[in-house]
Amino acid sequence: MKLQDQHVVVTGGFGTLGMAVVQAALAAGARVTAVDRARAPAADAPAGAQLVGDVDLADAATAAATFDRIAAAGGGLDALVNVAGTFRWETVEGGSLDTWDLLYRVNLRTAVAASKAALPHLITRGGGSIVNVGAGAAAKAGAGMGAYAASKSGVARLTEALAEELKDRAITVNAVLPSIIDTPPNRADMPKADFDRWVKPAQLADVIVFLLSAQARAITGALIPVSGRV
Repeated sequence: MKLQDQHVVVTGGFGTLGMAVVQAALAAGARVTAVDRARAPAADAPAGAQLVGDVDLADAATAAATFDRIAAAGGGLDALVNVAGTFRWETVEGGSLDTWDLLYRVNLRTAVAASKAALPHLITRGGGSIVNVGAGAAAKAGAGMGAYAASKSGVARLTEALAEELKDRAITVNAVLPSIIDTPPNRADMPKADFDRWVKPAQLADVIVFLLSAQARAITGALIPVSGRV
């Protein structure tokens, strides 16, 4: 299997995409720990995954302590997938600066803090992989998309900078840039859309698992569009 016996941590692991990544990594042979700000679900947890809830990864000290515990319990760490994120549509004129702070904190700061917390364990392992979830919409923001696009643009720049920083330490850093992901909230927000054109969570998860695998060791610093037919 592609990820046989590797220990993979997935942030935002309790959401629709996070759970898809957890399931895909498990199917590829990995040992998986899912971390989330939410409380760990009592039911519907993927068999074999460890769930760690009530964690504010935007807090650097909390992130570091959490990753130390996870690595100690899991025999080290091989890979990190930064899925944690959120979305708001809000114009500048009618919106709030608090929205910009929120999206920065959830979409970008959590990815930075989780990556920083994972690094000592990846370095100790002698290498590994980090995959971030950016957004295709970050390339050019439409009306109401400023805060979201800015935060996800930050994820892209983080990916590029960290890849350069780590390219001689056997740690790859890449990002996937999905268009619209087929999730229940997106269907509720856009009920008249053609859902078949959207990216399925399992499809995006498959790309992420590939980027974690040995077959992708030559890829680092890449921002990979996963657009479906949008």
